[in-house]
Amino acid sequence: MALPHVATNRRAFKRERRRPSTLPQGDGLIALISIKEFPSPAGSTSNVDIRRFCTVGMERPVATSTLSERLLSALKVAGARAVFGIPGDYALPFFETLEQSQILPLYTLSHEPAVAFAADAAARVGGGIGVAAVTYGAGALNLVNGVAAAYAERSALVVISAAPPRASGWPSLSLHHQIKGPDSQLRIFEEVTCAQAVIDDPKTAPHAVARVLRECVSQSLPVYLEIPRDLALASCAPIPHLPRKPSDAQAVSECASEIAARVRSAKHPVVMIGEEVRRFGLEASVTELVRRANTPVVTSFMGRGVAAGEAIASRGCYLGLAGDPEIAKLVEDSDALILLGVILCDTNLGLPARKLDLRRVVHAFGGAVRIAHHTYSDVALRDLIPALFKHAPQQASLPSPRNAGHASYPAFVPSDEPVRASDIAAAVNALFAEHGVMPVACDVGDSLFVSLELAHTDLVAQAYYASMGFAVPAAFGIQAVTGRRPLVLVGDGAFQMTGWELGNCRRYGFDPIVVVLNNRSWDMLRIFSPQSEFNNLSDWHFADIAHSLGGCGVRVQTKRELAQALNAAHRDTGKFQLIEVMLERGATSETLKRFAGALAVSPNPIC
Repeated sequence: MALPHVATNRRAFKRERRRPSTLPQGDGLIALISIKEFPSPAGSTSNVDIRRFCTVGMERPVATSTLSERLLSALKVAGARAVFGIPGDYALPFFETLEQSQILPLYTLSHEPAVAFAADAAARVGGGIGVAAVTYGAGALNLVNGVAAAYAERSALVVISAAPPRASGWPSLSLHHQIKGPDSQLRIFEEVTCAQAVIDDPKTAPHAVARVLRECVSQSLPVYLEIPRDLALASCAPIPHLPRKPSDAQAVSECASEIAARVRSAKHPVVMIGEEVRRFGLEASVTELVRRANTPVVTSFMGRGVAAGEAIASRGCYLGLAGDPEIAKLVEDSDALILLGVILCDTNLGLPARKLDLRRVVHAFGGAVRIAHHTYSDVALRDLIPALFKHAPQQASLPSPRNAGHASYPAFVPSDEPVRASDIAAAVNALFAEHGVMPVACDVGDSLFVSLELAHTDLVAQAYYASMGFAVPAAFGIQAVTGRRPLVLVGDGAFQMTGWELGNCRRYGFDPIVVVLNNRSWDMLRIFSPQSEFNNLSDWHFADIAHSLGGCGVRVQTKRELAQALNAAHRDTGKFQLIEVMLERGATSETLKRFAGALAVSPNPIC
């Protein structure tokens, strides 16, 4: 079969250059060529002008409100407070609307994985939803890992992907950014989102968008919207706000009564709070509930930082053999262990000193409640908590030994001794004690275990999915939606992945304090494979690069230098501060040492 004739249309190129407003900018292929005698699927021939693939949908029709404007307004009503994204040619009309309408602030970053991480963190700390906007194919598929992390850890993230215009001849003609078929991208995102919609008609768009947003909010899971470029500026009716479907009222009442009876009859009840308590905005309610019930409280590993802004008497974080022995005994000896919003996974419950007895466990998670060996399948946590108040005392009982006790942390003493990983937590605790707590964004590896030695504060981390590179972009999400200055804990391996996004700080006035744990190694992996040379990394001298990215950097090696650097960074606002802490290769935090030791000896599965 003869190949179609392809020729450059120079006169067309000159005409289009005189009208720059109709030319897409960004990552797209601007191919001003003509293809003659392109065989269609039906066997006929047609002259196809590629110019209309690149310009269709760019002309704004006369309309009072467009689909993009309606979508942005609906996102704001649903709880979005910012949009993170990277534009591309298919996405230009939507991004132009974002910029011009100012319905929501737009933050563009350098690489799509950072976009997903920032939007995820914005959802976790902002009490609403996060939004990531990208172009089709090359942009959206770069998001998949970050969206998968949000799904695994139940973060309410809306993915908005542009798509080729309907009038482009697609899918008859393969277009740039396409993979296998026109629905390949949709099918990929079906695996990492709870609801999806491909908008193909402005008339049906309002209900389709409303349905997807309702699922995002009610389930606290990612969703996916795909919008062809030529529909982004189409006229559209208002998008309704669909309330979430309530739980079965009778099931909620019976479930709450059964839980209350178990707690009343128990000698050692314990409540463990997890990530869903924050996702559904229940921190204040749960704090008041356990205060009235006078029940000991701990957090799960992933629930670290939940209810940090509340006066909750948490004993600390449960880590089984890797954590505080007193907390482990408290949880594992409980005859009524109430897990509120806790993901049942190896990260949260993987190292118990003794096998947990499911007959004594109540697990409220994912819209269901499991009590012993039976399940209430239609009981959402946000409906269960109000129902439990009906069984709690109207006022808190007098303090007793069973709800007393708080986690304690070692003091930090500046000296000329070399910094150890656990010293970083002690130094940050001293900073917080003097100047007030800051929200913390934490990466995986030993940074995550160092964060467990911090005083209780707002914290975001991927403790379960554990994707490297989360913390720096997450700090942007925190500051964008809360206005609070964050502190970042990140290892050198993770910093190599997304640390360069700090170059975007000066555009938006972000000024995080970034503490890089530089041991020139993937030390978390070294624990499991100590003999392997592939765990070694080079020394990239991150502090030296900070100035060129618009911030300040300093390298420290002693405890005294660390204390001085943290205090100086706290005083110097308006630009990011990078503190590169040099650590001995193979020397980990005390918590990670206990975790590694527990892995070596733990004979027990989760339950």
